[in-house]
Amino acid sequence: MQLIVDDHPLLLVSAFSSVFEHPLGDLESPPWLRELLAIDAAAPVERTEETRAAVRDLLRWGGYKPTGRGKPASEYLVRAATEGTLGSINAAVDACNVVSLHSALPISLIDLDRAVAPLRVAIAADDASYVFNASGQTIDLGGLLCVHDAEGPCANAVKDSQRTKTSAATTSTLGVIWGVRSAPELLERAADWYRDLVKRLGAITTYT
Repeated sequence: MQLIVDDHPLLLVSAFSSVFEHPLGDLESPPWLRELLAIDAAAPVERTEETRAAVRDLLRWGGYKPTGRGKPASEYLVRAATEGTLGSINAAVDACNVVSLHSALPISLIDLDRAVAPLRVAIAADDASYVFNASGQTIDLGGLLCVHDAEGPCANAVKDSQRTKTSAATTSTLGVIWGVRSAPELLERAADWYRDLVKRLGAITTYT
């Protein structure tokens, strides 16, 4: 599925689709992958304060305020890993979280069978919102860069929509790395590592 990206002065996106041989509910997250969820695990990318600040600037550009509960997902991962509470969810999400944790770049993960083409990255309307968890909690999206499908916003660098999240039945995903123009090499390394991890899980991957 093609991903169209609107022009943006600060944004660089890297995205690829993955097709898994079995549903994620039947694919155990291997020990080598779970070990990479540790804050001090060896990685080919490095978190920096400069990247953290650049990501916040990226989300702030359209008028969104990336603070408090609205901060980038990558910052939540760092806090959870530091506190020792970052656990395994499923193999696909774990691979996403590993790369986001160590690069400081947020990553969205979409179940392609639950999304409706076309897909586009654009700033959400002022009155946009969606449910982001099974409890029915919502996030206000006004001014925030989001992936939109035919039914509206469905993913962003803060919290992905419950509507298109992965589940035990997922076999096809789209990973979207929210990179910044000030760090193109970091985005390239993160994307290559992320794709390698997913391929090690047995998935067939294709850059969009």
